[in-house]
Amino acid sequence: MADSEPVVVVADLVPLPGKEDAVEAALRRAVAATHEQDAGCELYAAHRSRTGFVVIEKWSSAEDLQKHGGGAAFAALSAELDGLLAESIEVSLLQPLPAGDGELGAL
Repeated sequence: MADSEPVVVVADLVPLPGKEDAVEAALRRAVAATHEQDAGCELYAAHRSRTGFVVIEKWSSAEDLQKHGGGAAFAALSAELDGLLAESIEVSLLQPLPAGDGELGAL
């Protein structure tokens, strides 16, 4: 994956039983903070899933993603999630493979 290509990230978060509301609140704050603070963020959206939550992210480059990982918004989220998750966050880095319609075929 070249540094200047967009990077898509999917992060799965599984809350401890009874901690779903706290995780949701932390994610809502993190989404807003990331949108405001992190350059290169093209998409940062949280969703409910069958097992908890999924965050789908799109960064303009690997460098922008790396800066996000060292930034204030991510640090605050990590601190808030301490003790709320049943397992480590599962993170998948995806490289877009656009096809078909330019807008429909890529995230």
